Amino acid sequence: MLDIITVLVKSVETGASDVHINVGMPPVARKNTELINMNFDPISNENVKEMVLAMVGPDRFKIFEKKRDLDFSTMIDDGHRFRVNVHYQRDTIGISFRVIPNRIPSIDSLNLPPIVQELTDLPRGLVLVTGHTGSGKSTTLAAVIDLINTKYRKRIITLEDPIEYALENKTCMIEQREVGSDCPDFASGLRHVLRQDPDIIMVGEMRDLETTSSTITAAETGHLVFSTLHTINAPQTIERIIDIYPASQQNQIRTMLANTLQAVVSQTLFRRIDQQGMVPCTELLLCTSAVRNCIRENRIYEIPNIIETSRRIGMQNLDNSIADMYFEGHLDREEAVARSANPGKMDKLLTPMKQREVVQPTK
Repeated sequence: MLDIITVLVKSVETGASDVHINVGMPPVARKNTELINMNFDPISNENVKEMVLAMVGPDRFKIFEKKRDLDFSTMIDDGHRFRVNVHYQRDTIGISFRVIPNRIPSIDSLNLPPIVQELTDLPRGLVLVTGHTGSGKSTTLAAVIDLINTKYRKRIITLEDPIEYALENKTCMIEQREVGSDCPDFASGLRHVLRQDPDIIMVGEMRDLETTSSTITAAETGHLVFSTLHTINAPQTIERIIDIYPASQQNQIRTMLANTLQAVVSQTLFRRIDQQGMVPCTELLLCTSAVRNCIRENRIYEIPNIIETSRRIGMQNLDNSIADMYFEGHLDREEAVARSANPGKMDKLLTPMKQREVVQPTK
């Protein structure tokens, strides 16, 4: 019977970002966006059940059997942590692991725009890191919190589902609360966090109306709040937040968001061609007075133009970031064009000038 520790150790050695276990198949790892076979024998349902029991124990296993889904984190002896989801599919158990490095990467190593580091100096307000699942949001937030942890003496409280990176107290005092074990849900944790004297709050995800409302309220009361959303660019992020609310409350939330939002960092990961690994391309919105007016007056459609014309103060759209990463030699041209917001424009931008010239036939 295959031991779960053996699988997890192998995933770290392989350099995988994710591991998936399904009955009747060998474990499969994801490395640099591609799925690879881990060269184990196919696993039985009984074997998968034993793996889950080893990680959560019989009491939480009963909760899993009732709810049919369970999120938690686990760790192996070398310090590597894993975010885990266990679930049922076709009445058999499946497990998905996200590999979390045992060290928080420095923010300098993440290839993020330099202005992201300046966001750690904000006294208050809301900073959102967005992107699709697996785009590196948690890593960016951990690196941001770790930078604050070396610069200031602050009290930081995080609400996570589950806890991913284990943060150490350096110059800051940090509390990490895990949803489901330390508090029942994000909304409950946020209701009580304001009585715990935080300077900085990190909310793992703004996933529903109650959590979103509590997060914005925390930022409105003078705290610096970091959180994430599964959105792919800054305008969509703002629209998603507003659309969570009933129509009768949307004018009010536009005003609250205009007053509290400080920045939106939207990430998309690309496979590197210059070395092993991934690199983020980033859209960055800074909330200037023009942006705040657009939010208040429901002119979100104007924000892309503001981003495009504000590069001198640090803003950038995704396509600008993709082009910069391509010309620095990090990205494959075909992927850069295919995943841009405007492939036709990107194709022309990445084509050398000499190839654009039309050679006139000789007479």
